[in-house]
Amino acid sequence: MGRGLEETASLWTDIRTAYRWIHSAARLLDNQAGEPGARVRCHYQGLLGAMQHWSDRAGTLVPGIQHFLKVTRSYWPGLFHCYEIAGLPRTNNELEHVFGTHRYHERRTTGRKTGSPATVIHGSARVVAATATRLRTFSADDLAAADISEWIALRRELDKRRHCRVLQRRFRRNPEAYLATLEALLSS
Repeated sequence: MGRGLEETASLWTDIRTAYRWIHSAARLLDNQAGEPGARVRCHYQGLLGAMQHWSDRAGTLVPGIQHFLKVTRSYWPGLFHCYEIAGLPRTNNELEHVFGTHRYHERRTTGRKTGSPATVIHGSARVVAATATRLRTFSADDLAAADISEWIALRRELDKRRHCRVLQRRFRRNPEAYLATLEALLSS
């Protein structure tokens, strides 16, 4: 153990520096003090500026720090909403769990190894319906109380998606015939 620590001693300063920054970022985002989103954003932006300015102090871990900064920039627009909106979770873990559960049950019931193409077409209705029915049981009265105009609009949207999939399938089966049909429509 001692020999291993001696041989890696030159790496420890880089690790300590990077660890301090990442740990500070986690502490700021944890927001134990309950500060408003604007203040958390300001502190976090200051930390990121320091990381950018002093990144060469991370030595061999500079690529990791640069990657951390890049990923943080990509998430920046939605990173602080959870501090401004009461009850909004900081992560999307629960949402991922809902989608994962739906995917698992769909694969189990259909025997498919991959997701069903129908989820792409009907996902906005299927996933919501599957999630809602896990939360409580619905009666015929609940369904009868639905807004018919919203139902018709949803059906129209789902039919548009289905029609696009049908056209894609037609093109894949016989591209020449499909393109000839389009040319005929265009010339008429």
